[in-house]
Amino acid sequence: EGFSSSRDSITDQELLELSERLYGVDHNKARPSDIALNPQHLAGPDETGDKQDRSPQPLYKYVNEELFSKPTYASFIKLLDNYQRATGREEEVTAEELREQDRFLEEVMKTELMKELFAFLRGKNRYGSEQEFVQDLKEMWFGLYSRGDGERDSSGFEHVFSGEVKKGKVSGFHNWIRFYLLEKQGVVNYFSHNFNGPWDTYPDVLGLQFSWDGFYKEVGSAFIGCSPEFEFGLYSLCFLARPGRA
Repeated sequence: EGFSSSRDSITDQELLELSERLYGVDHNKARPSDIALNPQHLAGPDETGDKQDRSPQPLYKYVNEELFSKPTYASFIKLLDNYQRATGREEEVTAEELREQDRFLEEVMKTELMKELFAFLRGKNRYGSEQEFVQDLKEMWFGLYSRGDGERDSSGFEHVFSGEVKKGKVSGFHNWIRFYLLEKQGVVNYFSHNFNGPWDTYPDVLGLQFSWDGFYKEVGSAFIGCSPEFEFGLYSLCFLARPGRA
């Protein structure tokens, strides 16, 4: 409350500059040699909704899985199986899952990227201590809320990174690591892409169509090849700076 009218407000220019700094200190991102993509069919606007698989091969030709042994990746991957994807069904959170959340937050906070974000937010008087920031991140990302029938069936983390199914369609599911792991298991089937960012390094950006166990995503988007902390930090910044707004 009240930040927007005070000297502690965050301007569009500051968002732009800080985002670029976070991009610059993403030391755990994939190198160009770590990932080989096979985007295949470029879908036109009239093709994204018709559920046709126009790409016979998987999206990922190769990923250097050594990336996944880095602490932020390893602790992130442990969180992915903590959710049931159907909305309207209460999530049960075990003691072990709570420990996994704490471990992930602990690991991301060791990175230069999250330290940079915290320093900026502390400078804007949003947080007095790192502990306060971590507590807020935990509530923001892992706090449960309802997407249907009043059940505490969803969280920011589940929606954005792990993915959900709502009314027969895939909802959320924007993470490249999650996509790669499920594609490798044969659970995700890549159909086509409707946008391919102009970058030849990572993170790249892809708009894509896919099916997850028979449930369809008409236009999903993902940063490809960034570290978990890059997405986690950038989305947190957007949420804190522009709550409820584009």
